[in-house]
Amino acid sequence: MSTARNIFPRSAKPELLGQTVVVIGGSAGIGLETARRARTEGARLILTGRNSERLQRVASELNALNTAAFDANDSAPLEHFFRDLPTTIDHVMVTAGQPHYGRMLDMEFEQARRALDTHLLLTLQVARIAAPKVRPGGTLLFMGARRPPPRHRSRDRVDSHRCTPCLIANLALELAPVRVNLIAAGFVDTPLSAKLPRR
Repeated sequence: MSTARNIFPRSAKPELLGQTVVVIGGSAGIGLETARRARTEGARLILTGRNSERLQRVASELNALNTAAFDANDSAPLEHFFRDLPTTIDHVMVTAGQPHYGRMLDMEFEQARRALDTHLLLTLQVARIAAPKVRPGGTLLFMGARRPPPRHRSRDRVDSHRCTPCLIANLALELAPVRVNLIAAGFVDTPLSAKLPRR
């Protein structure tokens, strides 16, 4: 005679319990969903975004420790934000920025500068000012973009993301034991992607 036993799954310890996660661009899209997931895993959240009203709504929803509304491509408020953080942090994720479209030779100089600022200089700036605040073994995590297959490539897209992996690889060597990683996402259904031109 066999005796049936009720087996209940053990509740796993949340992976980020007690850790502090900073999300630059955390009020919408991938940044917001990352913040939600981190909160579910027990993280304390510090969020930034450009839209202060949306940021406050998200902060209330996720019970964020702190928020700051500014454009991440503006180096002065970005530096002040990290300098004024009250504690050591565990992880920083940067999702700010968006692809730029247009033939490179047709771009105004300021448009080209913004493209480089968004995808390269922002990465370097965050690495410089955030790394001293991140505990050893913590993470700097940046968003990139996969190179599309040839049949989907458009010469109208200026993709400075393609330079990012080299920059990330060098930062990972220089900042160890802080980890530096790049997520090269494919198409993600977000409000931003809905506005991008389809080719």
